Amino acid sequence: MPHPRAKVHRMFELVEPIATVTFSEVANEAFLALGMRNYWDGYFAGRAAPLGLAPAEVVHAVFYNFADGEVARHIPWVWGKTSPQEAITVRERGSATALRQMIGKLADSPDLVRVADLATRAAVSAPTDGRALYAGLRALDVPEEPVAKLWHAATLLREYRGDGHNAALLAHGIGGTEAHVLMALSLGMRAEDFGRIHHLPEAQLATVVDGLRGRGLVDAAGGFTDAGRETKVRIEALTDELAAPAYDVLNADEFDELLAGLEPIAAAV
Repeated sequence: MPHPRAKVHRMFELVEPIATVTFSEVANEAFLALGMRNYWDGYFAGRAAPLGLAPAEVVHAVFYNFADGEVARHIPWVWGKTSPQEAITVRERGSATALRQMIGKLADSPDLVRVADLATRAAVSAPTDGRALYAGLRALDVPEEPVAKLWHAATLLREYRGDGHNAALLAHGIGGTEAHVLMALSLGMRAEDFGRIHHLPEAQLATVVDGLRGRGLVDAAGGFTDAGRETKVRIEALTDELAAPAYDVLNADEFDELLAGLEPIAAAV
């Protein structure tokens, strides 16, 4: 890794809030206006759109961390209300609007133009091998408007890391729902209280936790064992390592400049 792992992880912390403005109310309202029934229709339409008319089974595999059947409640239903290309346009427009609102005067600063350019250089430079969602996003045109360009670059970098994270989970034998359990425990929460899985049937979630307990990763009280905590740490370290190639195109000074430039933007979001 030409850049220190701690800095690569810090980049993730700064890119994540910028990319995830796409899940905010502004973008949600734009998808509801297309006829989506709820937030999750818009989520799947927007995020899966770069995969085209891929069936639910493919989207489920690429996204990795949704419970069985959750994707199929939305895909392909959403494609009866919009097309992947329209969803891409609506998502970009709504996300750029949301980001502009959140960062205020920063949106029109020369510094943001520079940050967007550096982030885009990194975002379009990484290898696509084994990165299905990232590859789909790479096939899209890069927006010219700086705020939209920054959001697009952040989304590319987020999904590049996400594809790598899925690979790290697979390498450690951790399934999608199990990953949410480990995340909940790392945050000091009980699995059944964690937002992404709290809606699952109690028996289904208990089976997942029991499986992790049987592997020695969760203790009798439902918390981490030492082995579970160590496994989570190894997964995060491998995820950072797999995310690093996106930044190889930047020299040390450019990498640090991008980190510094993202700080106030991420803080504003």
